[in-house]
Amino acid sequence: MRFLLNEEIEGYAERHTSGEPALLAELSAFTWQEMHSPQMISSRCSGRLLTSLCQIMGARFALEIGMFTGYSALSIAEGLLPEGKLITCDISSEFAKTAQGYFEQSPVGHKIDVRIQDARKTIEEITHELDFVFIDADKVSYQAYYSAVLPKVRRGGVLVVDNCLWSGKVLHPRDADSLAISEFNSFVARDERVSNVMLTVRDGLNLIIKK
Repeated sequence: MRFLLNEEIEGYAERHTSGEPALLAELSAFTWQEMHSPQMISSRCSGRLLTSLCQIMGARFALEIGMFTGYSALSIAEGLLPEGKLITCDISSEFAKTAQGYFEQSPVGHKIDVRIQDARKTIEEITHELDFVFIDADKVSYQAYYSAVLPKVRRGGVLVVDNCLWSGKVLHPRDADSLAISEFNSFVARDERVSNVMLTVRDGLNLIIKK
């Protein structure tokens, strides 16, 4: 992944952000050393932001679409209320096996419910209102995931969508992923059901609040 900001500035921001739990640091190191496409893991700044948002909101029920090795799931679970629950889904059993191993070692791992299936099926199965949603999965499906889940988010609830600057390719989108992300960003900006702000954290986080 190409740095959107100067790499030294990215490093400075990381060094001046609160440290992650030791288990998350271990998971990050493992992912970068052992996994294919390790750049898909959330950064420390992104993870601490997810934790902080959930803490600020007093979030109880959360959904994550796209789990990878579990770094973002553990970050979200850390910020939830003690009785909080996070449903996280992915279609990769390989990713789930890695993530589950770390969930079992974490003091917040009991909050996490893993679903290995299409995210749209997971959304259909949710029967309670959601406080917080994190979307970081296949880019061409972003708008479909958003449209399916928004009705299940409470008023004042928050959605965070990752990779919304896509290494700057959204400026001149040509491939399927950058086109899909660009169209999604435009759709959200026009959606009167929400307000949003595009954050230049790592690869772009679209912070969306349901009105």
